[in-house]
Amino acid sequence: MRISLERMEEVLDDNFVVVIGQGYVGLPLSMAAVAAGYRVLGIDLDEHRVNLISAGESPIRDISSDTLCSSIASKQYFVTTDYTQCYRFSCAIITVPTPLRDGQPDLSFIESAGQSLAPFISRGCTVILESTTYPGTTEELLVPILEKGSGLRAGLDFHVGYSPERIDPGNAEWGLLNTPKVVSGIGNDSLRAVDGFYSSLGISTVQVSGTREAELTKLLENTFRHVNIALVNELAMFSSALGVDIWESIEAASTKPFGFMKFTPGPGVGGHCLPVDPSYLSWAIQEKTGGNFRFVELANTVNSYMPQFVVNKALELLKEQNEEIRGGRVLIAGLAYKPDTSDTRESPSLAVADLLASRGIEVFAVDKHVPDYSWPPGVIRLHEGHQKEFPLGLLLTHHTEVGGFHHLEGCQTILDTRKVLSGPNVRHL
Repeated sequence: MRISLERMEEVLDDNFVVVIGQGYVGLPLSMAAVAAGYRVLGIDLDEHRVNLISAGESPIRDISSDTLCSSIASKQYFVTTDYTQCYRFSCAIITVPTPLRDGQPDLSFIESAGQSLAPFISRGCTVILESTTYPGTTEELLVPILEKGSGLRAGLDFHVGYSPERIDPGNAEWGLLNTPKVVSGIGNDSLRAVDGFYSSLGISTVQVSGTREAELTKLLENTFRHVNIALVNELAMFSSALGVDIWESIEAASTKPFGFMKFTPGPGVGGHCLPVDPSYLSWAIQEKTGGNFRFVELANTVNSYMPQFVVNKALELLKEQNEEIRGGRVLIAGLAYKPDTSDTRESPSLAVADLLASRGIEVFAVDKHVPDYSWPPGVIRLHEGHQKEFPLGLLLTHHTEVGGFHHLEGCQTILDTRKVLSGPNVRHL
């Protein structure tokens, strides 16, 4: 559908916002915009997700179904797969995935969103990219797509900016509205427009001089975490040989009021951010300079090995009990990549399950947060009718109701990778 630019200019609706992507980032943003008085069109190409949302069922825990139903009932929020309904928007925010494909950044979702949105751009509107990506993406990739599809000039006829998402799924303390928002634009007018939108939602903003600085900010935040998690993970691998309780040392070090920040070991890193974002930065450095970002390469190596390290520990514990490996049974507690979410993207729990299955072990799991439609194939969901006794249980994700993982009580030995359980039959990394 092609609409003339003249017509769009006549009917531009200053109260109409489009949010492209209705997942962990886009849906909370949509609800915040509705609460601020905007009329919001949510766009997502995943028909299953769109159908869930349209029925008033929230696909993410951070947004309640009651909030969603209220927004839909108010007619201030509508979700669709159809871009043609973008007509008249004043601000559009792109929150689509940016995965890695064979170690290379895949920006096809940004490209597709930009191409689909461009025909509906009009003078005075604002387009903001929130998807995590490498420095230069907004100006070098998105802007040309928007200009070509609209026939208008970015920075002169319409505004473009970048603001990295800082959503932390499952975090009850820090959410979208009380976490400062880094904002940027391709010029001063664009910066003011981007800042104005987020400020209108009640979010405090932090202005930076350009989109590249904002793009690097998100990568820096996650690379910092990735590298420090790799540090303690590697120490955990060596701690047994050193005869050291790594957890006790970490707790002791964290009593220092300066110069130390606490990170803890685990079965690996998951989600869209830590396994992906640092590699975007490493790739960009390689492309621009020909150099290697060695911190990221080493962190990737360490963190990606952790599921295998956990499985090795599990096999040792089974052998100590004289259990057969092939044909054995193991219970995994927690499939989501982090506590109190249903998000299994890049979850180390899935890697652990695959590695166990490759050894002929029958893998059971319990995680009430993960719905059936995203449950991993090959992993048996433990229901009340199942036998509860297992030679080994693995606690991989410490949801806050960890005490409710009563199925672990039937495990002869428990390998707790998060140091939240204690008892004579509990082992730690």
